[in-house]
Amino acid sequence: MSRLLRQKNREILVHTGQHYDYGMSQVFFDELSIPEPDLNLGVGSGPHGAQTGAMLERVERVLLDEWPDWVLVYGDTNSTLAGALAAAKTHIPVAHVEAGLRSFNRRMPEEINRVLTDHIADLLFCPTQTAVDNLAAEGVVAGVHNVGDVMYDAVLHNGTLAAARSQILEGLGVQPGAYLMATLHRPRNTDDPDRLRAILEAFEIVGEPIVFAAHPRTQKAILKQGQRVPPNVRLTDPVGYLDMLQLEQQARATLTDSGGVQKEAYFFGVPCITLREETEWVETVRTGWNRLVGADRDEIVAAVRDLQEPIEHPSLFGDGHAAKKIVALLD
Repeated sequence: MSRLLRQKNREILVHTGQHYDYGMSQVFFDELSIPEPDLNLGVGSGPHGAQTGAMLERVERVLLDEWPDWVLVYGDTNSTLAGALAAAKTHIPVAHVEAGLRSFNRRMPEEINRVLTDHIADLLFCPTQTAVDNLAAEGVVAGVHNVGDVMYDAVLHNGTLAAARSQILEGLGVQPGAYLMATLHRPRNTDDPDRLRAILEAFEIVGEPIVFAAHPRTQKAILKQGQRVPPNVRLTDPVGYLDMLQLEQQARATLTDSGGVQKEAYFFGVPCITLREETEWVETVRTGWNRLVGADRDEIVAAVRDLQEPIEHPSLFGDGHAAKKIVALLD
């Protein structure tokens, strides 16, 4: 997106500092040749209210200094909401990339961020028709565009590069199609000892090799709660973007509570088992490529043992040119 924007426009890239660990932040800039942030606000971690408030204050200062034509926010993080609120309060138009997603679970912080940002935004760039329909059901129809998914753009651009450059499978000692890929980061799973224990027990019962790229939150929870990591699980730190793509596209299946990983599994035609009771990516469930199991040990085991690839794999996320469409609409 930045490469296209900067062909004709001045882009000021602001990093709030919400993610500050190298494996969750800087590695993406290094591997994908993304321009370095013009500003890093250094907010860091903290309770949702304190973190979002600090971001709001610091983003507002940037906007008052720069007075941009648009504030472009992505996804559903606290940074997304803070950027949208700061822009709205300074009367600068807001464009939201990945608009219209709904899990219909208001206990998820991301759901609150999505809903509020969508009702603030002037331009809403939806990744799917379902997202457009969700907005219409809430009375949001002005400025709504189904442009496709920018993550699909990125995977098309970088999937082949990952296959050529990544040595992650060799480093972990796993063979293509002979392991499961797992990620876990949502507080509902990591902060509840019973849920985290059930997931790890399911991993052990499954028995086959599992590459578990663990978020820092998850690693801290495992240590703090004294959870046991099964011997068939290769627990790793977060991996770089290219390594992650390689792990995802070569896995027999993916187990995750991440929305982004659910999508990337679908892009690669890899079955996904989602460790949540709901998902914002309902299309992947309807087509049979994704199964919702929550943190039920027996459900997780059954889903892995019953894995079957659906015959059809429809194109759900656009044509791979979402960024180009977004830039054209902003212009």
